[in-house]
Amino acid sequence: MKVCTDACIQGAFTVQYLASGDLTVSAILDIGAGTGLLSLMIAQQVAVPITAVELDPGAAMQAAANFQASPWADRLLLTQQDIRKMTTVAPFDFIITNPPFYETALKSGHAQKDQAMHATNLGYEELLAAIDRQLAPGGECSVLLPYVQFELFRELAAAKGYHLRKVLLVKQSVKHGYFRAVGIFSRAVGETQTSELSVYDENNRYTPAFENLLKPYYLKL
Repeated sequence: MKVCTDACIQGAFTVQYLASGDLTVSAILDIGAGTGLLSLMIAQQVAVPITAVELDPGAAMQAAANFQASPWADRLLLTQQDIRKMTTVAPFDFIITNPPFYETALKSGHAQKDQAMHATNLGYEELLAAIDRQLAPGGECSVLLPYVQFELFRELAAAKGYHLRKVLLVKQSVKHGYFRAVGIFSRAVGETQTSELSVYDENNRYTPAFENLLKPYYLKL
């Protein structure tokens, strides 16, 4: 599977947040891990155990192989199962998820692609219910969605008692509008800190802000 720029942005933004020290974290859950990109990005910078959950057998197999080949294999655990059926002994302090994007969009007809890109098997309300079951009382979560769908998710999250504490609004370039949003949600009430990021400048080159954010992870920036 290809590495998506927006997922890299979520991973880097989330690591910066975790590194700020605002939240004490001892265990992290990655819901819908795919091939393990987000778990690997976090493991590179945050030295705590990470459990990655992936439903698709092919993606789960690749994620497990990626974990084993990494320097952080001893802190990475891949489990292939449905998050709705997952039981854990102890809740997680932080959850990260890059969930299916399009709840109402047309599907491609390709089952694996539809499962990855649409809320075919896991709707937003089901995802929030899973987060609620797995998250520790003082825990927080990071969610990446398209800008329009993010507003729907935010409303659903608020109805379940989750408040948007920090959000990064992402543009493809300085000439475009927002197309992705990364949000940090918490049960604690507070003001929302908003920032924005453009991937490309007016000359179609990476912006300094994008380079600074992704430099620890990209080989050539």
